[in-house]
Amino acid sequence: MGNRIEREVTALRAWQVTTHGEPADVMRAVEVPVPEAGAGQVLVRVRGAALNFPDVLMCRGQYQVQPPLPYTPGVELCGEVVGSGERVVGTPVLPTGALAEYALMESDSVYPCPDSLDDAEAAGFLLAYQTGWFGLHRRAKLQPGETLLVHAAAGGVGSAAVQLGKAAGARVIAVVGGPVKAEAARALGADVVVDRREGNFVAAVKEATGGRGADVVYDPVGGDAYQGSTKCVAFEGRIVVVGFAGGTIPAPPLNHALVKNYSILGLHWGLYRAKDPEAVAACHRELTRMAADGTIKTLVGARLSFEEAPAGLTRLAAGENVGRLVVVP
Repeated sequence: MGNRIEREVTALRAWQVTTHGEPADVMRAVEVPVPEAGAGQVLVRVRGAALNFPDVLMCRGQYQVQPPLPYTPGVELCGEVVGSGERVVGTPVLPTGALAEYALMESDSVYPCPDSLDDAEAAGFLLAYQTGWFGLHRRAKLQPGETLLVHAAAGGVGSAAVQLGKAAGARVIAVVGGPVKAEAARALGADVVVDRREGNFVAAVKEATGGRGADVVYDPVGGDAYQGSTKCVAFEGRIVVVGFAGGTIPAPPLNHALVKNYSILGLHWGLYRAKDPEAVAACHRELTRMAADGTIKTLVGARLSFEEAPAGLTRLAAGENVGRLVVVP
């Protein structure tokens, strides 16, 4: 089937960003030639494309990696390798991103798709769970019985961290925005859920821990979430800085970390693929096992059509999503 598709299809539908700005303003649906795989690359038919916050930042021209214009956005997919039909997950090679019918991938960045997950669940599996695993285990060294505070706990990255924290034997405090997200966090297994719109999460963490604070903080938000975390992190606690979805990059006074004796840990998962690729492969095997036994499962909040991709990125940018937003054929 793969060879037949490769022979017959010469053009494909794709979204392209032609100038920088908000996704709904700068994305255009076009037809482009099917990309040709170079040395060390494979061509895949996209079966699901997960939307990620870096996609928004790239559209705005604000991400640390910026492909040349025009480019097809989408940094994560589940696909079928043309020629073999193998179902895989991974990150495509920009500028041929995942928001298209076909995309290119580096052969050494292709991972077997977990059989226990459907295409949409698999599309949103790699980045969120790899980031959570490396953040909680490699960086923070989360221990059974410790308290884990997760910000944006009903989002794509946060929902993965909640599940991984519970699997590690931690007590999980989830911070969310709104009752729908609170319900989702409870369903994921969070022990304590705090709606930041209704209450102060700092006070809630202190109350839940008898004043001790959270041993590990998982923060993909930044801004006020980070500042509040410094007020409720435990003695010898660890704050894992994952991202800045809130739009503000904090400038923390380091004397505060010194006085309270806590650690600030940066996490850029993409570096591990270059610095320690075997660790990434081993992590994928372990996460695949956990998915197979039902310990973790991608929370898919919505399955979007190709035409809904720009609107999906707008929802993501506004923090209106629960779980992953995935574009499926």
